[in-house]
Amino acid sequence: MYTPAHFKITDISVAHQIIREHSFATLFSQHDGEPYATHLPLILDGDRLYLYGHFARSNPHWKEIRNQVVLAVFHGPHCYISPSWYETNKAVPTWNYVTVHVYGEVEFIDDEIELMDSLSDMVSKYEAVNSSYRLQDIDPDFLSAMNKGVQAFKMKINRVEGKAKLSQNHSVQRQEFVVQQLEKIPNTDEQKIALLMKRNLAR
Repeated sequence: MYTPAHFKITDISVAHQIIREHSFATLFSQHDGEPYATHLPLILDGDRLYLYGHFARSNPHWKEIRNQVVLAVFHGPHCYISPSWYETNKAVPTWNYVTVHVYGEVEFIDDEIELMDSLSDMVSKYEAVNSSYRLQDIDPDFLSAMNKGVQAFKMKINRVEGKAKLSQNHSVQRQEFVVQQLEKIPNTDEQKIALLMKRNLAR
C-alpha cells in the first residue's frame, strides 16, 4: 500500500483497533490465474496472531487459497474533502480515510471444536449484549449440517500496514477548517473522520 510517512499508522495497537471496529473485510488472493476477492467478517484472535473467518463452500475462492500470500483489507471511515473548505482557491478535492492491510497465509480449520470456537467468537462479537441468541442453544444436528456448508480458516498474520489519511499534510489551521465543516455533516463517516482528525490535532 502506498503510504507517505505522515499518513502511516506506526502504533500496531491502533491498527488492531481498526481491525476490530471494522471487521467486515475484503480478502484477496489469486484464483484461476486472476485476482479474486471475497467480502467477509474476519475476527482477530486474542493473541493478535491470526484472523479467523469462513467461506461458503460453494464459493470457489477457498479451493486455491492455500500456499499463497493473501491480503485482507479492512476499510475504516472515509469521506470527501472539499477544497471550498480551505482558506485559498489554490486547492483540489481529496478523500480522507483510514484502512489497514493484513498479509498472511491461510490455514484451513477442520477440527470441530476450533470451528465452533471461531463461530462462537463471531456471534459474541456481533450479537447485542442483551440478545437472546446463543449458538450453544441451537439444535446440534441442525448446526452440524450448517457447518458442512462452510470452510472455516485462520489466516496467519505476517505483516500489517495501516494508513490514516487525515489531512496531516496540510497546515493545522486548514485541518481545523476541515473538522469544522465535517462536523456539520450528519453522516456517520464524516463524523468519525472529524473525531479522528481532532484526536490527531490534540497530540
